[in-house]
Amino acid sequence: MLRNRKSRQRFAKFCRWMPFAGGCLATVIGVIFLLNVAQGNKDLNAGDNTASALPAWRSLKHIEPIVSAAGQFPDLDIREDFLTINEYSRPGTPLEQVDKIVIHYTGNPATTAQANRDYFESLADNPVTSASSHFVIGTDGEILQCVPLNEIAYASNEANSYSISIECCHPDDEGEFTTETYNQCVALTAALCKYYELDPESDVIRHYDVTGKECPLYYVEHPEEWEMFVEYVKEAVE
Repeated sequence: MLRNRKSRQRFAKFCRWMPFAGGCLATVIGVIFLLNVAQGNKDLNAGDNTASALPAWRSLKHIEPIVSAAGQFPDLDIREDFLTINEYSRPGTPLEQVDKIVIHYTGNPATTAQANRDYFESLADNPVTSASSHFVIGTDGEILQCVPLNEIAYASNEANSYSISIECCHPDDEGEFTTETYNQCVALTAALCKYYELDPESDVIRHYDVTGKECPLYYVEHPEEWEMFVEYVKEAVE
């Protein structure tokens, strides 16, 4: 109990101001809380912006599931040696349709399938150009798969987005394939045609047919040899 009138007046005044003071204190606490939250969001957004500023290929993992030719074509001896995801040879971009099979030659006489695959891999650290292929076939007939069937490769210019590419090694500057390379290229191309339900006569093409580049050289300089190759593919499909 308050002992005198003045004490009671001071207490009453205190009681009148207490709700206002409490409200001010709550407001200050709320402002501090919101500032902390805002700073936290700012930090998080800075991280998101850093991530989004990176090239898209850096945040990509391989597309699941990887489509392996060895799994699709068990009758062919295909060795997988997929390139790592990188901007210059395996960007990880989905290949959403396949309308063409494009045949190339490596342009590097007497090199192996592995050496050409490793060159594609090296472009990640030495980006002199962008290049790759789904397959490389060696002069001994080895078939090496470098890029999954459901991802694009950097081989055929504007046709990259709708084609599967096959690079073929060759023993000399003329660019003619060895018998082993030729036969394996026919077999692989036929298997791909059946898999994608393509017509060899219209859907198996040379790099030359896309850009005018003399690739594969021997089969550009000798169109009758190209026609024979397509005929062999057609027979293998049938």
